Amino acid sequence: MALLSHNKPSKPHHLPFQSKATKPKLASSSLIPSKHPISSLRLTSTPTATKEPITSNPDKTIRSLCLLGQLEEAIEVFTSSEDHKFEEETYISLIKLCRLQRAVPEGCRVYVRLSSLEEHINLPIGNCLLHMLVRFEKLLTARTVFDKMTDRDVFSWNIIISGYGKGGFLDEAIDLYQRMLLVCVKPDIYTFACVLRCCGGLSDLRRGKEVHAHVLRFGFGSEVDLANALITMYGKCGNLATARRVFDGMPIRDCISWNAMIAGYFENYKNDEGIELFLTMVGLSLEPSLFALTSVIAHCLLGLGKALHGYTVKTGFALDVTVCNSLIKMYSNSIQMNEAEKVFSRTKDRNLISWTAMISGYEQNGSPEKALKHFQQMEYNNVAPGEATLASVLAACACLGRLDMGSRLHELAKRKGLETSRTVSNSLIDLYAKSQRIDKAMEVFKRVPNKDVVFFSTVISGLNINRRNMDSLRFFRNMHQYVLPNDVTFMAVLASCADLGAVMCGKEIHARALRVGLGLNGSLGNSILDMYAKCARMDDAWSQFRIMHGWHDVVSWNIMIKGYASLGDATQAIKLFDRMVKRARVRPDQITFVSLLDACSCSGMVSKGREYFSIMTQKYSIIPNVRHYACMVHLLGRAGLFDEVQKLIEEMPIQPDHAVWGALLDGCRIHGRFELGELAAKFLLQLAPDNVGYLLLYCKFYADLGRWDGVDRVRKLMRDKGLETNPGCSWIEVKGSIHAFLTQDNSHAQIKEIQTVLNGLYERIRVNGFDPVGNGCEKDNVMCGHSERLALAFGLINSIRGTPIKVTKNLYMCQECHRFMKLVTRFVRREIEVRDTENFHQFRDGECCCGG
Repeated sequence: MALLSHNKPSKPHHLPFQSKATKPKLASSSLIPSKHPISSLRLTSTPTATKEPITSNPDKTIRSLCLLGQLEEAIEVFTSSEDHKFEEETYISLIKLCRLQRAVPEGCRVYVRLSSLEEHINLPIGNCLLHMLVRFEKLLTARTVFDKMTDRDVFSWNIIISGYGKGGFLDEAIDLYQRMLLVCVKPDIYTFACVLRCCGGLSDLRRGKEVHAHVLRFGFGSEVDLANALITMYGKCGNLATARRVFDGMPIRDCISWNAMIAGYFENYKNDEGIELFLTMVGLSLEPSLFALTSVIAHCLLGLGKALHGYTVKTGFALDVTVCNSLIKMYSNSIQMNEAEKVFSRTKDRNLISWTAMISGYEQNGSPEKALKHFQQMEYNNVAPGEATLASVLAACACLGRLDMGSRLHELAKRKGLETSRTVSNSLIDLYAKSQRIDKAMEVFKRVPNKDVVFFSTVISGLNINRRNMDSLRFFRNMHQYVLPNDVTFMAVLASCADLGAVMCGKEIHARALRVGLGLNGSLGNSILDMYAKCARMDDAWSQFRIMHGWHDVVSWNIMIKGYASLGDATQAIKLFDRMVKRARVRPDQITFVSLLDACSCSGMVSKGREYFSIMTQKYSIIPNVRHYACMVHLLGRAGLFDEVQKLIEEMPIQPDHAVWGALLDGCRIHGRFELGELAAKFLLQLAPDNVGYLLLYCKFYADLGRWDGVDRVRKLMRDKGLETNPGCSWIEVKGSIHAFLTQDNSHAQIKEIQTVLNGLYERIRVNGFDPVGNGCEKDNVMCGHSERLALAFGLINSIRGTPIKVTKNLYMCQECHRFMKLVTRFVRREIEVRDTENFHQFRDGECCCGG
């Protein structure tokens, strides 16, 4: 036999999916003997008289044709010689040529002929068949051949193990390796490389360590290729300490060693360590892999990123689209979208990742309109969006309120089968929630399989956005059947407690967060702080503030200042600000001054407000935005300084928006400035014609001036526009349970007792010459609803005598209800707190903290 005459190859054979970087040279088992090179074979030059007929020796003819690569002719001879018993070398030549040319039908035909003639398969033919069938991805057939082989060498085991590994059957590949050891076949470097990849693919650290021990036992510990495979395996198993020990213990390292260790760091989110090792590698003049380079670029800071950008241009890496995509991501993360745009424009072969990187970069950096523009350009270039693209575009639609485009993308996601994917479905829920379509958001949520905590948190936040806070609390309680809440979930549900004024529920959730071991610093700690402050529980807020000692950021201080501002306690707010800047040395931001100006406005501290408005620019270099101007207009308007208001608006360096005109309208309402109020309302209706809140303020303006014809006109305008106001609703928390009362709702179980208590209060108040049911209450009902009276009566019935009664409502409190509450506190000797959409009211002994 001229070909493959030895039972065992002279050198170990490589695995089919060995990477180029680690692949050793193939063993010499060429189909062409060295003494007969292909270039010397010329069948046509053979004299006709001596040419051997094809049928006289099919074995020789087929082998000659195989040497020339003429598979079709060789197979024709093979099939035409049905009765001929071919030599082993002929089969090997045919099988090798079928494998090299990936001729699946011809290779299977040879295998079928062999299997029909031979019950058992010898080693040389078996190895060739295994190699061919594994390359054809015919694993079941390859396993059949493997089981029929009378003898097997290390190459036989390597090829079947690698076939299973390459096919994704990693457990089976490792089981075959164990079986190989049991039959006392000594593994070689290629065996270990394959098995280590399988362990890494499964993140099976236990079996990976066993294979590592075998590597050392069989004397391969100094092999660079295996050390590289071990680093990769430990990295994929998350054991970076051992991976680094292997790396540090290598006497000789190649580029693959460095790149494998760098990849391990980035795959395990140890970006700083990965960047540090990368810089060391480049300092040694070693060339990084594309993965290492792109990983470092995508996760480094701007300074290093710019240096690496220059490095990629110098070395030619900048021509690769994956490097360009990483540069776009780096500049996007550094809020350098102009630089990202330059890289994007120079990228020749833009792919889906390039477009998605630009779209997500603009969306995350506060330019959702540019994100949508790039998406439209992407569609124009016939690039089909992927899951990440759709999620980013939907997030941009949610920011811009583009429900129309979001709905179209929803249909596209359905057609592409992406509606229930994790990122797209979560973005859809967020879009519908922010577009006041919580019903559609719930439909998407119900269709998502295997919901995780992110989906529950998004729904709870959406319910809070849509002011369905009772549903938000119920949803939070029910989610424990499926998943445990995380810090984002607690933050969302605490916002609902704050909006309801449900301090007992908030305390319960606070305690639950402590029980699950979540840290109460940072964002979650601030959410708890905000809940107590909005519920007017400043003592509890101070307790939380002290617990967060050392973790106070500007947000924490702003919450406390705003808490006192909402209570009308400007003195405490100012003291806290002084402590913040002088003792804690925390630099205030724009929100700090909004809270301070609000506090001054509620307390009528005009001079102090002017002082803060001045120092925010002169001392802290904070340029006033439209919110600060709205606060100043509100401060001066409440004080009746309309000349100064007019001058301030005229000298504003920015265009006044609806908030400024709304503040002026409210000041005119307080002081009865009808003409100026009409002017403010005119601008308000131009800038925010469909804003229900401002239309209700306009109604309130007319109602407080007793101009009920104006109220009717505004109400008619709202009906013509199809705008509806939320029905008046008030909440009260009694003994840990929240009770809601709608305007003119008689469905409550205790409604008879509530009406009896209210009638008794009305009778006592009428003695003082005030009719709490008349005096324009019916007219005023369109803006108020008087639902807080029902909640008050319920609280008097069910709460402990002497304890404060705390009510929260979704509309503003009218003047009649405000006066009613003040008079009630004279009789019942109870403190009453009502928080409406505008102010916090604390009634005690016939007075209110707001001064009204």
